[in-house]
Amino acid sequence: MTKPLLVLAVDDEAPALDELAYLLGKHPDIGEVFRAGDATSALRELNARTIDAVFLDINMPGLSGIELAGVLTNFSQRPAIVFVTAHDDKAVAAFDVGAVDYLLKPIREDRLDEAIRRVTAAQTPATSPAVEDRDGNAARETESDVVPAELGGVTHLVPRDSIGWVEAEGDYARLHSASGSHLVRIPLSTLETRWRDHGFQRVHRSYLVALRLVTGLRTTDGAVLVRLRPNGASPAVELPVSRRQARELRDRLIRNPMRSLRPAGSADDER
Repeated sequence: MTKPLLVLAVDDEAPALDELAYLLGKHPDIGEVFRAGDATSALRELNARTIDAVFLDINMPGLSGIELAGVLTNFSQRPAIVFVTAHDDKAVAAFDVGAVDYLLKPIREDRLDEAIRRVTAAQTPATSPAVEDRDGNAARETESDVVPAELGGVTHLVPRDSIGWVEAEGDYARLHSASGSHLVRIPLSTLETRWRDHGFQRVHRSYLVALRLVTGLRTTDGAVLVRLRPNGASPAVELPVSRRQARELRDRLIRNPMRSLRPAGSADDER
């Protein structure tokens, strides 16, 4: 049985803090709820005991919630961060500091349940397949790795391990995931850097792909195409591979023992 979570609720508005602490306190997976009315008090609580998760307002006097979360990245045992805010325009900033979830006020209990599930998942490595890092060593995905995507004023959290490929659209990126297509305000180059060690490879100036979905490479009229198998709502696709990226893509696929790569020009490619 999972150990009950020790959580810290942080909000500078007393009524909001009372409501948040109440909702957290009645959840069966929460063992104890501590409170803080500002970042200074929150740091005092965090230095006094080991906290599993911080449920944190963003707009506060002194250090904002985003700034406090940045401070927590230096902790040797960093608690999971869940932002609780009335504003829906800070999701990208929340992603930048590694938040596991982003709740909008007023808090719905079903969304709080989901946030607590994500916190629990962040405590324990997920059982998804291992992928190799840049040195060929095993790295493991966790369910807490999510990308916040805005759609119609609602923030959708897209798990990274559900994403098959990413397409550049100017300063934005379009995520093609098992649940569909999501446009996020994050450059493709940023995702390339962050996800390089989690099984993603830049194959072209416009495309980033998940190696786990690659089924083969095909050469046609001198151009190299990479094949990706279907991924939930995302159908099978072939994407162009630049000359500069082709060798590294082949090397990474060959080094990954889980990959079954068909050579370019095989009989299957001719079909």
